[in-house]
Amino acid sequence: MMTDSKLHPTASIDPQARLGSGVEVGPYAVIGAEVELGDGCRVGHHATIDGPSKIGPRNEFFPYAAIGFKTQDLKYKGEPTYLTIGEGNVFREFCTVHRGTGRGEKTIIGSGNLFLAYSHIAHNCVVGNYTIFSNNATLAGHVMVDDYAIVSGLSAVHQFCRIGAYAMIGGCAKIVQDVPPYLIADGNPAQLRGVNQVGLERRGFETSDIKALRRVYRILADKTLNFSQAVEKIEASEDAGNTYVKHLNQFLKSTERGVIRPEPLAGG
Repeated sequence: MMTDSKLHPTASIDPQARLGSGVEVGPYAVIGAEVELGDGCRVGHHATIDGPSKIGPRNEFFPYAAIGFKTQDLKYKGEPTYLTIGEGNVFREFCTVHRGTGRGEKTIIGSGNLFLAYSHIAHNCVVGNYTIFSNNATLAGHVMVDDYAIVSGLSAVHQFCRIGAYAMIGGCAKIVQDVPPYLIADGNPAQLRGVNQVGLERRGFETSDIKALRRVYRILADKTLNFSQAVEKIEASEDAGNTYVKHLNQFLKSTERGVIRPEPLAGG
């Protein structure tokens, strides 16, 4: 435990916990055994971190966040499981993140993510980098969320689903199949609504790339084609060589749960 850390006298810190340089722990916070906190982490009052959890530098845990507790999966029998968190994430009030379920399994969170109040990351989830989870956004177990995705408030994602990079899930959405990258899913049950154009523009995507994705989406939403035919037509299209179209099509081909049903773009 580094001497330049600021640890409130009412905080409960297990002797086995490992704290980096410049860590701050607020009043009545609890840091359990087998927790490793990287340099510059801040743990707010009444926040609790359990382990085994390995947490990188500059993460911030707001009051009443509950991080690294055992899974809620009823199959869990007490085997050693883990949580790994990158750097520079923010976990707001009452956010919950659980460890893996099976022996040696992990829940993994990357870097630069924002988890707003009451958001929940279940066992065995893998969350990439720079994602945003709004209030009460919820992942069931084994969900994968790629970089820069946005999961809006009060939405729920079924276990084993995948959320592609730069995708956006609308508020109160029910997600039971994969959401491809660069697209918007909304509704209950959710449907694909088109390309996440505003989000892509904010991330610096070229207009030509966004237009290519819109043309490909029209193929995917063509009611005269089944899913396999749409994928084949995308591969044969003039946009097939585009980097983002390739990524999208690879995601489509690798789906196991299937992809949420697309709706046609307004205006055809």
